[in-house]
Amino acid sequence: MIRILIVLLLLGAALGAGWLLRDRWSGRDTADIAADTTVVWEPITTAGAERARRSIESLGQQGSRVFVTVSAGDLASHIFLALSRKLPPSAEDVEAAVIGDRMHVRATVKTSDFGGAGSLGALGGFVAEREIMQFGGAFRIIRPALAEFGVTDLRLGSLAVPEPLIPRLIRRFSTGARPQGVADNGLPLEVPAYLADVRITGGQVVLYRDAR
Repeated sequence: MIRILIVLLLLGAALGAGWLLRDRWSGRDTADIAADTTVVWEPITTAGAERARRSIESLGQQGSRVFVTVSAGDLASHIFLALSRKLPPSAEDVEAAVIGDRMHVRATVKTSDFGGAGSLGALGGFVAEREIMQFGGAFRIIRPALAEFGVTDLRLGSLAVPEPLIPRLIRRFSTGARPQGVADNGLPLEVPAYLADVRITGGQVVLYRDAR
């Protein structure tokens, strides 16, 4: 998933510097988030993925409570370690954080993994050999066993993709059929059928089961 998002970003860069360098964000700008020392970034780890897996599975047990709380790092670990083969070869220091009602994920990558600065045309001068890629968004349950991560912001180094452009990039990149109901800016995720809602609040991610 992380590689998909970075490639989307690079495709967006090819569409023109005018759009990419404008700060049209809903909510906080990603550059401000990166500089905010009060934001707690958690590393992606196998231990975190296991903790998240146990928490999610506990919701499916008979007589369990209707919700569990997990950290951003644990949930991101659970999701992204399962997709590790889609990470760029150079991806390092993958971290996640909750800011407001969004989850953000960031990683350091080599731009050469995606054709280097030359692939960005006029924007090549703004991209170093290694850059921090960051994206943020929220979760939505579409129907039993299907959720999406709605991407609302993307950044590679100092290059910001405005939110209105993200669905266009996803349409350009995506191949094959997308599950019905997935939003234009959404990345589909398989989830347990009993998972009914995912809410981001108070610096944590709260998972709810179907109480019926």
